[in-house]
Amino acid sequence: MWKFDFGPGEPADSYTGVPPDCSYTAEQGYGFEDVDHVYGRERRLSGVTAPKDTLARLRGRFCIPLGTAFVADVPEDGMYLVTVLLGDPLAETLTRLKAGEGKHVLPPLHTLPGQFTEARFTVPVRGGKLRLAVSGTAPRLNALEIAPAPQTLRLFLAGDSTVTDQDASGYPYTGWGQALPALFKHDVCVDNHAVSGRSSKSFVDEGRLDVILTEMKAGDFLFIQFGHNDQKSDPERATEPFTTYKEHLRLYIDGARSHEATPVLVTPVHRRYFNGDGTLSDTHGDYVTAVRELAEEADVPLIDLAACTQELYERLGPEESKELFMWLLPGEYMNFSSGLEDNTHFHENGAVCIADMVADAVKGLDLQPLRMYLR
Repeated sequence: MWKFDFGPGEPADSYTGVPPDCSYTAEQGYGFEDVDHVYGRERRLSGVTAPKDTLARLRGRFCIPLGTAFVADVPEDGMYLVTVLLGDPLAETLTRLKAGEGKHVLPPLHTLPGQFTEARFTVPVRGGKLRLAVSGTAPRLNALEIAPAPQTLRLFLAGDSTVTDQDASGYPYTGWGQALPALFKHDVCVDNHAVSGRSSKSFVDEGRLDVILTEMKAGDFLFIQFGHNDQKSDPERATEPFTTYKEHLRLYIDGARSHEATPVLVTPVHRRYFNGDGTLSDTHGDYVTAVRELAEEADVPLIDLAACTQELYERLGPEESKELFMWLLPGEYMNFSSGLEDNTHFHENGAVCIADMVADAVKGLDLQPLRMYLR
């Protein structure tokens, strides 16, 4: 277990001190990416007579990271349980945490003056580094603990750009799988393997399903959403709805079941194209029908995001539904300074909405124990 105590002064016993000027180096193995935007405080807690008391030390000192990230090396890739302590003896706080490039791991954490919260989440780590981005209007980091969690139930995601974890350089572009982890307690690790541009066929051909199956254990889940790129004409990705599309999806189903895991089919989310009468234009056609048929034929749970997103877009209408997608004004976002009009890919707001739909479906289908572990 790695235990970090943030803030100036002497750290609590058995904790590694992380002052605000602690920059990450490979030799040290931990630190902030940008210390120019990290500040620190040490406050004496009212009524505390033993300043060396561990909990008092952790609560009385903290760092204020403004839009930067804390990085800690781990010895091997895998699942890790992260426990954070946040709060301030004198001030109200609001902290947002994202893992990696932008994986939502917790809801926004709000504390009142003198209030502290301990929150936990489990994340997959690849590349030997756990990166925790910190933001919010008044963020705090008091303490952080990291421990291996290899037996945690894992929810694998296989899909395309509408599901994937998008790099920070693409913000606010966000896949719904990127927003899903914050909806689960630390008992579930959402492991998103979705990659932009992939179809049910190319994902398999590139060995990505094999990677999932190598790591999968009994009791895990695999959510499968393809269709956007199966419609493409290039032979590397193209499938036919009622033949090769179904055949490839069966590889995911059979693979999960061979490891005593639970496969769940997900119909592709709709693109934002409207007919003149305000109804949604279905650009997926038979691919949606094929997934629904396969779910019944193979006795697989089905999350019908096609139906859910159609209802949502039509309820919002052609104008308001733009807020869900990458419809950006020139100069609105630094990463897209020229603006953008994209009817396929989700803005962070839209990804959160779709992730909520997935969580609602987990409840509606009573997918145990996933349902039990929803926040």
